[in-house]
Amino acid sequence: MLTERYLQIFVTLADEQHFGDAARVIGITQPPLSQGLRRLEAMVGAKLFERGLGRVELTPAGVALLPYARRALSAIDEFHDAAIAQDPDGPEIRLGLAPEVPASVGAAVAAACGEAVHGSRVTVTSAPTSSLVGQVSSGRLGLAVVLHPAVLDGLQAGPVTLLRSWALVPTSLHPDDGQPLPLRKLDGLPVAVRPRAEAPAARDLFLDTLGLHRPGGGTVVVTDDRAGLAMAAAGQAIVVTPDDSLQAAGVGRHRLIDDPLPVRLRLVWPQPRTPNALPPEVMAQLTEALAEP
Repeated sequence: MLTERYLQIFVTLADEQHFGDAARVIGITQPPLSQGLRRLEAMVGAKLFERGLGRVELTPAGVALLPYARRALSAIDEFHDAAIAQDPDGPEIRLGLAPEVPASVGAAVAAACGEAVHGSRVTVTSAPTSSLVGQVSSGRLGLAVVLHPAVLDGLQAGPVTLLRSWALVPTSLHPDDGQPLPLRKLDGLPVAVRPRAEAPAARDLFLDTLGLHRPGGGTVVVTDDRAGLAMAAAGQAIVVTPDDSLQAAGVGRHRLIDDPLPVRLRLVWPQPRTPNALPPEVMAQLTEALAEP
C-alpha cells in the first residue's frame, strides 16, 4: 500500500540527492530509507533514481512522478489541518511526561502547550521513557518529555536540558542538612534507582557515572521516588532526584559538588507530517519552556 512515509522518502531523496542527508532529514537511518525506496519502486513499477558516487539523480520516471508525490503530501497536510479545524472542542495536545520530570517542570510544559495552541485541550500521560517514545512514534502522543539519552526511533528532538540533582540522605549518615557533598562521600548505603527497562540508555549512563565517582555502596531498585524517599527515611537508601519538593523527617537534602548526576531531559515529537504533529514553531516554543524550568 502506498503510504505517506514512502512519498516522504521519495520527495526528500529527490530534494537532498543523497541517501545519508535524506535519512537525517526524515529522522531515520539509511537501511529503512533504502528499503522504503525499493518498496515504492516495486509498487509503481519503475525505477525512480539512478545511484551514483555519493549522490542520486531522478530517472525520467522519477521526474514525471515527483510533482504528483508533492501534491499528495500537500493534500495530506491539508487533510490534517481540516480535521483539526472540525474539532468543536479545539485541538487536543497529548503530552507524555517521564516519571523523573519534576512536577513544576511538567506543569510548565503543559501550560506552554495550552498557550502555544489557542483553544487546545492538553491531556497528560505519565509513563517510562521507553513507553513514551513508542507512544509518540505510533501517534498516540503528540509530544513527550523523556530522559536523555534514549533511542528515539526516528523522532525529532529538542536540545538536552540538564536539571541539578539533590541527594536525599538519612541524617544518621550525614547529619548536616544542606551541606554540599562530593558523590564519593555518599557511601555506606545503596542509591535508589528505577528499573533499567524504563530508560535503558539513561539508566546505564547514571550507573556508569555513579560507579566512577562512588565505587562502593551499590544500588537498590525502587518503583518510584516516593518509595526511594521512604527507604531513605528508614535509613536504608540514598535518593538522587531533581525534585526539590521531596522531603521527609530524618532525611537531609544535599547538593552534589560539581553536579555529576544531573537529570537530562529533552522534548521529543513526531515528524512534521505525522498525524497529530504540532507545527515546528509550536515545538520551538515548547522546547524553550522546557529549557527554563
